[in-house]
Amino acid sequence: MGQCGITSSKTVLVFLNLIFWVEDEVDHSIQKVYNGYNGTNPDAASRAIDYVQRQLRCCGIHNYSDWESTIWFKQTKNNSVPLSCCKAALSNCTGSLTRPMDLYSEGCEALVVKKLQEIMMYVIWAALAFAAIQLLGMLCACIVLCRRSRDPAYELLITGGTYA
Repeated sequence: MGQCGITSSKTVLVFLNLIFWVEDEVDHSIQKVYNGYNGTNPDAASRAIDYVQRQLRCCGIHNYSDWESTIWFKQTKNNSVPLSCCKAALSNCTGSLTRPMDLYSEGCEALVVKKLQEIMMYVIWAALAFAAIQLLGMLCACIVLCRRSRDPAYELLITGGTYA
């Protein structure tokens, strides 16, 4: 039981370390994914970006102008961002940068990091709860052992080297 408590403590420390590491890793990964965007639905990276932008109501890495530096933007030459950047309430949005009020203004990186940190906090709380339960179990075991040594009903059954 003690080994599990130590393992839980190590797990909590690892997750706390991950919280700070996530932001750097997300920044690096999101840059790669945005640069690999090609706007076609069968492409996994493109579907993932479109999904995240729709679900989190965001556009680009830091804001919608990040799309201007992507390969996709330069190849399409239509001065627009993906339709997943369009605000959900607008049905006539074309993703044009000439109408920025139709686009989500907040970038996705900060929102993705925030979501990941929320999830990791739940994991940390679960690990802490598990460690607390183990600590309570060890405390109960110690109490039983201490009472056992003082209670005459728990006398040893071994007398003179033989079992009684």
